[in-house]
Formats: sequence, C-alpha cells, structure tokens
Amino acid sequence: MIGAVPFGIIFGTLSGGAGLSAAGTIGMSLFVFAGSAQFIAVGLLGSGTMWPIIVLTTFIVNFRHLLYTATLLEYLKRLPRLWQVVLTFGLTDETFAVAAGRWLQDNGSPYKHWYQLGSMIFMYTNWNLCTLVGLVAGRMLQEIGGWGLDFAMVAAFIGMVIPYLKDKPTYAAVFAAGISALIFHGMPHKLGLIMAAVIGMTAGVSAERLWERH
Repeated sequence: MIGAVPFGIIFGTLSGGAGLSAAGTIGMSLFVFAGSAQFIAVGLLGSGTMWPIIVLTTFIVNFRHLLYTATLLEYLKRLPRLWQVVLTFGLTDETFAVAAGRWLQDNGSPYKHWYQLGSMIFMYTNWNLCTLVGLVAGRMLQEIGGWGLDFAMVAAFIGMVIPYLKDKPTYAAVFAAGISALIFHGMPHKLGLIMAAVIGMTAGVSAERLWERH
C-alpha cells in the first residue's frame, strides 16, 4: 500500500494534463483499477492515440494477470462464481503477492478467500483515495512526476520478488526475465515485457528440468 501511494497520486496529477476529465480519472481508477495500464492509457490519450490501440496496449500490459490466475486457479475454482468475479477484479500485483503466500500455506484454513478480499479492499481504497488526492492537488503538484517517487512502486515489486528466490530455477527465471526486459525495453506497446515474461518462464522451466536430471 505504501508503494502504491505516490503512484496513485502521480496518476491523479498527470491525468488532467493528458486531457482526461476529473470524472474520467476517477472512473478509470474505480473501474479499471490497474496502475500500469492506467498510466499507459493516459500517456496514449495525451498523444492522441486511437482508442483501439489504447485497448490493445493495456490488454498486452495486463497479460501478466493470466500468470497470476494460473497460480491461484486451483484454489479459486472451488469458490462460488460471485467470489471468483470479485477476486478476479481486485487481483493486483500486490494482492497476488500476499494472497498467493496465504493460499500456499498448508494449514487447512477455509477462510483464505476472505484474506484475499481484505487485501483487495485495502488496495482498492488506497488507490482511489490517492487518485483523488492527486486530482485535487494537481495544480500544486505539477512537477511531481520528476520527484522520483515512482521508485516506491519499483521497490514494492522488488519486495514481492525476493521472498520467492528460494532455488536455482527461480533465480534463473528472474535473471533471464530481468535481462530480457532491459534488452527489449524499446519495443512498442510494451511488448518487451511480454517477451521478458515468456523468456523468464522458459528459463525457469528449463533450469528446473535440468536440475531434476542432476
């Protein structure tokens, strides 16, 4: 939540400069609720990009959520459909990080979906309040984008990755994905992130199979 605070404020501040109305800014945080996708969409809106390209680009950026649902599918498929819809909507990077750890605990607790819901509610409330703060204080914080506060989100992602570095295949996946993300950073529509994810997964699976053989 702390990492998302400056990110949400920056989004609320910059969205007005991109030509998005106050209602549009609030609506995007309420109904889209995806920080990276919202930033990209605002940037494309500001450059006059046609809406089909904006939809396609944000879809590609959020493609990583398929990996999240693949991890949690074994647990979420047992829940009623309403629970599945609600938890899917709120499956942000941060919520996945804490919820996955909770689901993977072998303690027989029947209330783990409530734990994920709690994380979702806190993140959702936090994100929308910060968007509102950035929107209201936009005139006073015009230069906030250059303050370097966005590093808080980078630090949050680092914190999410570190606990999973427990074996050589995981290290291989993270290293391959990180190097690939740097190499393919200049690709349009954030395709480099998708390539980095695929390369990271391939490296991890290959390393795991090689490790098992030895």
